[in-house]
This record gives sequence, C-alpha cells and structure tokens, in this order.
Amino acid sequence: MFWPMFAVAVGFVGLAVLGVLAVRVFVEAQRLGRQVAESARRINRAAEELERATVSAARSVDAL
Repeated sequence: MFWPMFAVAVGFVGLAVLGVLAVRVFVEAQRLGRQVAESARRINRAAEELERATVSAARSVDAL
C-alpha cells in the first residue's frame, strides 16, 4: 500500500513542478514579446530618422 501512495505523491509533485515551470516559461515569453515589440518600435524610429537625414543630405548635395 505504501508504494502506490508514494507513486501518486511523486506524480503529484512532478505535476506541480511542471506547472511552476510552465508559469515561469509563460512569464518569460511575455517579457520577451514586450522586448521584441520595444525593439521593433526603436528600429522603426531609427529608420524614419535615417530616412529624414538621407533626404536632407540629398537636398544639400543637389544645392551644390
């Protein structure tokens, strides 16, 4: 009777550990998603600034 109860207890502990790990993975995936979104926003802003600088430089070259 001891071994079946022990097996059930170990199975429950294993499921609890997997549940905790799943929550940690979910939280980290959300954090990574926020970082990727922030990086994409910063890259878009830098690309727009580069485009404006290129237009300004082209006008300066045309003026020469």
